[in-house]
Amino acid sequence: MLQPSLCRARQKRLLEATSDRALDALVLSLPHHVYYLTGHLPLWYHQAAVVLRCGGQCWMLTADAPNPAAAADETEAYEANFYGTLRQEQPAVAAEKVLEALKSARVKRIGVDASPIASQLAIAFNNHTESVDAALWQVRRQKDPDELILMKTAVACTAAMYARAKHIIEPGIPELHVFEQLQAAAVEEAGQPLNALLGNDFACGVPGGPPRKDHVARDGQLYILDLGPCFRGYFADNCRTFAVNRKPTDAQHQAWEAVVGALGIVERIARPGVRCRDLFAAADEHLKVNASDGMVHHLGHGVGLQPHEFPHLNPKWDDVLLEGEVFTAEPGLYAQALAGGLRLEQQYVVTATGVSRLTDFPLELL
Repeated sequence: MLQPSLCRARQKRLLEATSDRALDALVLSLPHHVYYLTGHLPLWYHQAAVVLRCGGQCWMLTADAPNPAAAADETEAYEANFYGTLRQEQPAVAAEKVLEALKSARVKRIGVDASPIASQLAIAFNNHTESVDAALWQVRRQKDPDELILMKTAVACTAAMYARAKHIIEPGIPELHVFEQLQAAAVEEAGQPLNALLGNDFACGVPGGPPRKDHVARDGQLYILDLGPCFRGYFADNCRTFAVNRKPTDAQHQAWEAVVGALGIVERIARPGVRCRDLFAAADEHLKVNASDGMVHHLGHGVGLQPHEFPHLNPKWDDVLLEGEVFTAEPGLYAQALAGGLRLEQQYVVTATGVSRLTDFPLELL
């Protein structure tokens, strides 16, 4: 789990990042923000909140008992269910408790994240509430050691899933059976249930999509598996493509070489201070020269508490790489001649001099 000392450090960084706002307190109540700042991971059906005072004091509200090791100076709990029935009015109950804590501390102006609890606090505080989401997103970019440990376990789950896929994929296998087997492989590797869906793409012979009932893998098709298991609140996100018959055509192999080359460009260029737009442009130009098309979607994105975070390897943004953040690169090519398409995705952590790959397992189509 997340380490209390590093949670305290994240609290401090967030307060520093919002110190020019003239706020008395920050109220964060999205579950992943509560977890990020305290180490208490709420169940997906529970509401929770953290109040950070400008002086550094942390008050936390949880459904039922909090994690005893949580990085909070004071904790309070509310009943999330009555006789086993989950209360639908949890956001209102939690907001009332937070309001009591804020009034007791004589807080006049607050910063909030976007959440059901925050919407009710905004009404109560009228014009004395402002969003701190943008600051939060930036603080979250550079990952601490405890976050990287969890992300590496999530990546290990994907390695187990690809190993299982390589073993079972063959002409005639149902897409749903592949999905079931990969889910089992991820859970076995993690040693516990995972926190979210296992990724985006489990369909064969098409650019992507969920597994389809009554669809089977066919000879000659490419099978894109874009996987994103979430271990204790932190996501992996990477992709491999398999030739169903283990005999890629010349066109499929040429596309594979072009996509691998685009990943090589990212690994050579990426380092702190590099503009993500420039990474996109370099990969796009490489594919235009070495394949029939350039990039038809983003080149990649940050990953952590959410499957898509800063930085954006996308010309719609103008992000600059920071040391310590984790991002993916996922060039792809899609055409009828490829029997669906091909995408390969690696996951990296930015170092002082470049990037270190977290996804150290094969890229081959076989």
